[in-house]
Amino acid sequence: MSAKMKTRKGSCHCGTVRFEAELPEELKGSRCNCSICAIKGAVMVYVPLEALKVTQGEDSLGCYRFNTGAARHYFCKNCGIHCFHQARSDPDKYAINAACLDGVSPYDFKEVPVTDGQHHALDNEGVSRLAGYLRFEPSR
Repeated sequence: MSAKMKTRKGSCHCGTVRFEAELPEELKGSRCNCSICAIKGAVMVYVPLEALKVTQGEDSLGCYRFNTGAARHYFCKNCGIHCFHQARSDPDKYAINAACLDGVSPYDFKEVPVTDGQHHALDNEGVSRLAGYLRFEPSR
């Protein structure tokens, strides 16, 4: 049985970059503890490359690459918000910043698994590890 899908719209903070993505209705977020993801602090949701379409402001997207240069981190050159990236570990997918999706907040995810990107599977004989979990519990 396949997951029910939904087209969601999203944008950077200033609205210059807009996109839409075909995502499961029930989103599953994740994080990573590699150097850039730890600083970025975003909850990400993954989609196949063909499921994401930039609808406005593609010329305003910057791309940041580092270390091996394999991962492509796309951000708005105007407001600086990280919108999505093509991960080194899964180059056939985009990881979308959940906070950029209309009506979605990183606080919607009660528990978020954190991948151990400090010990990346491609540098660790293919072994993928879980670093832990981030949890959000709203105050009463």
